[in-house]
Amino acid sequence: RRYWNIQEDKSSDQSSRWSSDTNNPPQYLTLKLQRHSIVESITFGKYEKTHVCNLKKFKVFGGLQDENMIELLESGLKNDVTAETFQLRHTVGDRPFPCRYIKIMPLQSWGPSFNFSIWFVELTGIDDWDIVKPCMDWFNTYREREVVRLCLKHFRQHNYQEAFESLQKRTQVQLEDPVLSRLHEILVTQGDYEGTERFMEQSVTSGLFSQYIGQQEYRPVWRPIQPVDSEVQPGMRGGHQMCMDPYTEKIYLFGGWDGNQDLSDLWAYHVPTRKWTLITKDTEAEGGPSARSCHKVCLDPERRQLFTLGRYLDTQYRSPENLKSDFYVYDIENNRWTLITEDTGMMGGPQLIFDHQMSMDIEKRTIYVFGGRVLTPPAGMGDDRPGCVGLIGPSEPIFSGLFSYHVPTNTWTKLCDDCSRPGSPGVATIRSRVGHSMLFHPGCRKLFIFAGQRSKEYLNDFFTFNVDTHEVRQISEGAKKEACNIPAAGFTQRATIDPELNEIYVLSVSNVRYSLILEIKITLKLGFKPWISDTTYTIFLSSE
Repeated sequence: RRYWNIQEDKSSDQSSRWSSDTNNPPQYLTLKLQRHSIVESITFGKYEKTHVCNLKKFKVFGGLQDENMIELLESGLKNDVTAETFQLRHTVGDRPFPCRYIKIMPLQSWGPSFNFSIWFVELTGIDDWDIVKPCMDWFNTYREREVVRLCLKHFRQHNYQEAFESLQKRTQVQLEDPVLSRLHEILVTQGDYEGTERFMEQSVTSGLFSQYIGQQEYRPVWRPIQPVDSEVQPGMRGGHQMCMDPYTEKIYLFGGWDGNQDLSDLWAYHVPTRKWTLITKDTEAEGGPSARSCHKVCLDPERRQLFTLGRYLDTQYRSPENLKSDFYVYDIENNRWTLITEDTGMMGGPQLIFDHQMSMDIEKRTIYVFGGRVLTPPAGMGDDRPGCVGLIGPSEPIFSGLFSYHVPTNTWTKLCDDCSRPGSPGVATIRSRVGHSMLFHPGCRKLFIFAGQRSKEYLNDFFTFNVDTHEVRQISEGAKKEACNIPAAGFTQRATIDPELNEIYVLSVSNVRYSLILEIKITLKLGFKPWISDTTYTIFLSSE
């Protein structure tokens, strides 16, 4: 190794550094402090330019002797010119412990075949002997107590009961929590298996395992929902829509296709009482939307309003008059439907679409609509409505873009065009699709969009759209070469979000449940951990 002065921060002097002879661990630098100190942080200075020898990964150890140290930090430096400070572990059992030696162990440099270099190191902490001395006395006592505990563990494992009891009586050191000692006595010493089961049940009831259980991965458990009155409930259907009011614990179901015809019934299911209620047998007869399927609904639980948009039509019914995109709202409190507009396309919103997605920003009272296929007239039949010029039964499907609807002002705004149909000045493009998931997170104010289908291509990409800045951020392209274990491409995603827990749950048509766990910090740049594969898929997100 070559040694130069790293106590002075000379960022412009390339020789003012410590360097290893090779880049193969273990290489390390040991610092001996002038006096015993409680070391709280370490600062690394850097060269005035980015450098291949900077430490990409490293560990820091500390202790009273250079041959007996514990790990204080594992981290890495950015390859830039800015000094970085890291907090070091300096407590054991909530008590500060002193060090005389600090060892820095490089693990990886930014240049894959270059040696390690440290340009400047600064340690901060407490070296006041009046403070350090009591900590040293406590730490020495702690180490002695740990040695006694290891001996007690060895004696008990080998059934040296007399030695165990004698050492414990002499030192007054407890091997473990009394609960564990009691469990060992019942299970190992007495061999009482029934007593062990009772003991474990009591421990669970008292909440002993609550913290541990809360840290475990999710394991899906499906249970059938059996309504209390099986005679009053919706019939079998597909292409319907459901949403839930978290305040009243009611699930609303509207429309769908029963195999013969589209439906226009509206139902409510009360979760606590497991009871279905038929609100409206025919919404069209009460001034609401006509029978439909492949539509979408979203709920404003604060104002108790249910919005619905879109529907599917067979080819023979796709006349220009029928291709208007009607938009309705249902007032739950007053049991009243209101037609917001006969055609959202005439107001700058989407054309008539199906298999799209809707999400609502409840605070700003803004609805976001993304994707879906645009219904077009049959071949040879044109549509001369504004915004529909050119829709004459194209051979390739037309996908809708991303729109927002502001409820108080009754205004639509196009946020993104589909990538295959750019044309609106100043509007960005985005790859549209059908059968996808889209959820709004009010904390980070982003739409999370996952998977779907585009023509014959099944997608499993994952990206966000910031509703304030209109920034599109790709989280994953869904390629097999990516390190994360992304769920296989699927169609007809169904998803829900819990903003308080920062969790998204996605159910695909393949009958495999995917759980998407988000750790979201309100910042700009996203960092990710890979998908973890089990019966449940999990992704952890953190953003800067």
